[in-house]
Amino acid sequence: MMGAAGQDQSTLFRGDDNELRLKDEKSVRGTPAKSMPAFILGDELADLAETDPRIVVATADLANSSRTRDFANRHPHRFIDFGIAERNMITAAAGMASCGLVPYVATFASFAAILGAEAIKTDCAYPRMPVRIIGHHSGISMGFYGTSHHSTEDLGMMRSVADLTVVCAADANQLRAILRASVDHPGAMYIRLGRGRDAEVYQDVPADFAFGKATKLREGSDLTIVTTGSQVHASLAAADRLAADGVSVRVIDMHTIKPLDEEAIRAAARDTRAILTVEEHNIIGGLGSAVAEVLVDEERIPFRRHGILDEFSLIGPPAALYAHYRLDADGVTAVARELLQKIN
Repeated sequence: MMGAAGQDQSTLFRGDDNELRLKDEKSVRGTPAKSMPAFILGDELADLAETDPRIVVATADLANSSRTRDFANRHPHRFIDFGIAERNMITAAAGMASCGLVPYVATFASFAAILGAEAIKTDCAYPRMPVRIIGHHSGISMGFYGTSHHSTEDLGMMRSVADLTVVCAADANQLRAILRASVDHPGAMYIRLGRGRDAEVYQDVPADFAFGKATKLREGSDLTIVTTGSQVHASLAAADRLAADGVSVRVIDMHTIKPLDEEAIRAAARDTRAILTVEEHNIIGGLGSAVAEVLVDEERIPFRRHGILDEFSLIGPPAALYAHYRLDADGVTAVARELLQKIN
């Protein structure tokens, strides 16, 4: 993807451009590139393909942004770049799956889940084809590229599709676990990734990862934060800050949005005084709505959904947007304190 001046625009989407300053310092500060989800995607799939000839990978003109280029370098005859034709790519992947292959197709989340929703429903989920749709640069992580490239509706859209597994990666190691578990998982799957600048949550690849089984990262009795994807790290940081004030916070990584771990939510409702959901998504339709659907059948418990209000997100540097929507550690801490003050 070349700009007017001949610049490779994929560096902007990856967030590693050192010449064009379209972001503040916080947006480029983080973990090494080798441990970022968008950068290990191609390598991990290439490793899996070494021993599984069914695995094929496709992209829609974003091989560098998703690092599926790394897969192409190692398995060139099992890689297809469809160009800017996302829906065609998803439908073609369903055709490949019908022939016994396991296709992984990657593009921006806004183009994968929103633009490709009909193809995901009709061609992948309905016939239960093992297609893995990877939506990277999800939520508001595209920053300056604006509303057309932001995906704050994808979880709501995807979780409403029958027989579709929906899962979010918090960091590189969890993404490795997701990919490894996905190879033989039945039916279609939507895998949501961040912008490739996600801070480390899991020091190692989680050995006990299982779809539909949430991970309790921290125990607590005053408040439970149920979170997913990019917000897991911020939620853990918020829990640390609240602990310094004597507040005991349980943190649950609800990596699988569908099927949801309902028992983990019911346990939190029994064991803690309030529940807060945190997500980089519209508060309507996503993780918060999924948790609310479980809680409506339980005893009443103070509950709050935190994310992006029902509005089109602003345009700006990702770090500034996270601060604006209180999706950074400071913001999540403040929202948690508001909920606790209300119930006290």
